[in-house]
Amino acid sequence: MGAPTTGVHPPHISVVVPTYNERDNIDELLARLVAAVPAETELIFVDDSSDDTVEAIHAAAERLDVAVTVHHRPEAVGGLGGAVVEGLRRAQGTWVVVMDADLQHPPDLVPQLVAAGDDADADLVVASRYVDGGNRDGLANAYRRVVSQGSTLLAKSMFGRTLAGVTDPMSGFFAVRATSLDAATLRPLGYKILLELMVRTKPRRIVEVPFAFGSRFAGESKSSLKEGLRFLRHLAILRLGKSQLRMLGYAAVGVSGVLPNLVTLQVLTAVFGVHYLTAAVIANQVAIGWNFVLTDKLIFRSRRQRSLLARLGQFAVLGNVDLVARIPLLALLVGELGLGYLSGTAVTLLVMFAIRFFVLDRLVYVRTSKPSPSVWETP
Repeated sequence: MGAPTTGVHPPHISVVVPTYNERDNIDELLARLVAAVPAETELIFVDDSSDDTVEAIHAAAERLDVAVTVHHRPEAVGGLGGAVVEGLRRAQGTWVVVMDADLQHPPDLVPQLVAAGDDADADLVVASRYVDGGNRDGLANAYRRVVSQGSTLLAKSMFGRTLAGVTDPMSGFFAVRATSLDAATLRPLGYKILLELMVRTKPRRIVEVPFAFGSRFAGESKSSLKEGLRFLRHLAILRLGKSQLRMLGYAAVGVSGVLPNLVTLQVLTAVFGVHYLTAAVIANQVAIGWNFVLTDKLIFRSRRQRSLLARLGQFAVLGNVDLVARIPLLALLVGELGLGYLSGTAVTLLVMFAIRFFVLDRLVYVRTSKPSPSVWETP
């Protein structure tokens, strides 16, 4: 296998292919790519596989006598999107074409994508299933077709201006002009890297080329419920930002704590005859425990640097200080500023919520550079 493409002049085209357990597709993919693209094209594989995909790439490259760069990532940070960004960082070409390894993206279309970009002086060329001449027949069943169309409609409804004129923002097959791209701005999460790229970098001019989304050559689709949830989280992060999303998640946890609070209060007073004031104090501790478990597991899971007891203790102190501090604050708002008690209560709840979140986000849960497995947080 030859060395990666080097020289005084960069190649016109770099092709980035993220792979995850695609060994049975490699021979056919490389044979069709080599037949379609100019000889000086740079081929970059970024691999997250647990099988022998890397060995299959090396073996196929030796047989075809082509220069291929393979980067195997020991940790699949950012999923497929993270692999693509790694490839974008390594690419030397004037144009970087991103495509999957399963042959649902036809390799013979690569030169057409680049030619369309050059002709239109575009920054981004999207291979679209939804313009005239394209189709999505390769989607395995009606369920996947509905999910694909629904994801597209959802994304376009949330980013209407950015995605205006783009029929297929969920496409995984596209070409981007290297000079228009700053890969450092990308924060991928899951497999919808094109959406990330368009929202973060806002390409100056975008054109689309129709393509027929084919059937998988070999192997199984990586689409799953987990990837669907990652996509929804990705949309929320792009729309709201990471900190705002964490705050929204923390607010949702707080609302959910009302139920165990009320249930505990009812059981203690109605079943065990506990005085309502005593029962209210106990119920508040139950709600604090409930909120801690959800906050710790879902909101700040990747930032649990302190011990469990330390985190629980600090969380409980915050919860009880909140209860005590709201009383004088409410008295000030109602007695001195003339607010109604309902309005005053709402204000105290919002103020203390913001203070609790700030303390948790900045002081209790220490930031970390590790990739996040949590629902609400990303690296």
